[in-house]
Amino acid sequence: MSIYLYNTLTRKKEKFSPARPPLVRMYVCGPTTYNLIHLGNARPIVFFDALRRYLEYRGYPVLLVQNFTDIDDKIILRAQEEGEEPGSLARRYIDAYFEDAHALGVRPATVHPRVSQHLEAIVAMLEALLEKGFAYQVGGNVYFSVRRFSGYGKLSGRSWEAMQAGARLEIDPRKADPLDFALWKEAGPEEPGWDSPWGRGRPGWHSECAAMALHYLGPEFDIHGGGADLIFPHHENEIAQAESYTGRPFARFWLHNGFITVLEEKMSKSQGNFFLVRELLQRFSGTVLRFYLLSTHYRSPLDFAPEKVEEAGRAWQRLTALQEALASAQAVPPADGVADPLAQAALAYRGKFMAAMDDDANTALAIAGLFEFVRLANSLLAQAGQVTTTGLALAARTLRETAGEVLGILPPQGGQASAAVPNASLAVLIELVLEWRRQARAQRDWATADRLRARLEELGVVVEDTPAGTRWRYRTASAGGDSA
Repeated sequence: MSIYLYNTLTRKKEKFSPARPPLVRMYVCGPTTYNLIHLGNARPIVFFDALRRYLEYRGYPVLLVQNFTDIDDKIILRAQEEGEEPGSLARRYIDAYFEDAHALGVRPATVHPRVSQHLEAIVAMLEALLEKGFAYQVGGNVYFSVRRFSGYGKLSGRSWEAMQAGARLEIDPRKADPLDFALWKEAGPEEPGWDSPWGRGRPGWHSECAAMALHYLGPEFDIHGGGADLIFPHHENEIAQAESYTGRPFARFWLHNGFITVLEEKMSKSQGNFFLVRELLQRFSGTVLRFYLLSTHYRSPLDFAPEKVEEAGRAWQRLTALQEALASAQAVPPADGVADPLAQAALAYRGKFMAAMDDDANTALAIAGLFEFVRLANSLLAQAGQVTTTGLALAARTLRETAGEVLGILPPQGGQASAAVPNASLAVLIELVLEWRRQARAQRDWATADRLRARLEELGVVVEDTPAGTRWRYRTASAGGDSA
């Protein structure tokens, strides 16, 4: 079966395969660290964690980069209000993020870059944009000239007029065009700043994510994700900078989750109608909150009300009850030639689960199939003599893998480990070795190239040189992938 994802860039579902199989390279915009995360922030965090888990379940190692924006005007303002140094405030909220994310069952990303640690890469990108004529300097500010980039608007599908009306327009009469956005901002006398070729200042928000994504993933990486509110102008501006800088496509697939609403109004800090995850965790378990967030398809809006989370909690208890029932059930040995109904139900459910997740990561449909299985499994467990040890083991493993390891909505039981998947960090190291080997081949250093290939094969990595480039695969995997 193939995986299909809805690509905001093309406005349709497309068959997904990584550009450099088996490794999936994914960037997800993280929080601006001036406050605790609210439930609206948590939705993309939880969804992209579930997507990552499913890709790993399907055998793809995932290199996930999720940033922390720790240099931002909002952080500076909040720090001034609280009488705290901006860097200290940002670090405090980063620590709080990890606490809340852990409570929601979210695994740490492969890399969590911080803007403050990547200023050199950001400045290098801006210098190149200036040199190429895509940016211009006004005093201590640097702006991107949006009309120089012919593809501007392709992600959001907005006209020039609509974009100009909806953009976060920065007031500076010296800008060549009102739609131009800041790449570097001059720091005021009382503001924190960093040295640059244009004077003391700080990077613009859109530049930060573009530079960090390129730094870790390179151009044409597989998935860029975030909330729908980031499509314009943030992600549109990321594309403009990155593609002007590299001359190549930025991300191949763009995924965006829908809003969480409160009485049909978007939940946001600026509206004041937000619910902090930290506060909700005092009333609900993190697993129940995660279940609630995954119970609706990620692209659909999700309206929040405490009673809806309570309802999700009652449904979740049915899952844990089945998990406990499977662990304690009495079973008979399997009989030759006799089909086990529980085993058949588990296999049918696994097929439905994968079909739902393959269809644009439809966690809502996957959960609906899960509860069909819960009803049938409970019915079979109630019938004495109908369950064999084989069926019981298969049902327990299927529930653990799908609801537990992929969706993350069941607690681990009995210390069972997750299904083994190729490690993303290992895949990154393989890519680095292969890059070394490509350089050796380009210099006609065949001895080094052959030695690197042999060492990789000793580690179970099969390397194949084809007219389309170098491909590699794990010896136990069924399909290789381009690494060129």
